[in-house]
Amino acid sequence: MQIQLLHENETYIEAVAYMVYQEFAAHDRKMTYDDAVAFFSNTHLTTFPITLIAIIDGECAGTVSAFENDLKERPQYKPWLASLYVEPQYRNRKIGLRLMEALLSHVKALGHTSIYLKTENASDYYKQRGWTFIESVSDQKNNHVDIFQYQLV
Repeated sequence: MQIQLLHENETYIEAVAYMVYQEFAAHDRKMTYDDAVAFFSNTHLTTFPITLIAIIDGECAGTVSAFENDLKERPQYKPWLASLYVEPQYRNRKIGLRLMEALLSHVKALGHTSIYLKTENASDYYKQRGWTFIESVSDQKNNHVDIFQYQLV
């Protein structure tokens, strides 16, 4: 498995857009698939958004991103880990963990000392990996989300 920057592997943009759209956006119509393609066509190396991908045998097995902000209700928290996703056939191989670790290392190298994330249903997963619970809030769609922080020092 290789973990690489999406912005250096543009052939995977549509695969990443589809993953993120299906998992995080389609059910509540946050964005269209075309919006997702446009968004992931504009990822970067040192400025947000930054997206990493896991590649196995030429296939995109998973993805994770860092955003400037991922919750309008909490603009003071920056940056955010977002859209961690691994395709079902690749799960239980620690790919998500490796993607997350690579993103944390990348964001730390950019000079950040902490990073945040929000989750509706994976709080235990992040607690087990050293993330600290900060608070629970309701987002603009009135969904209950837990916010976590990870110290990068």
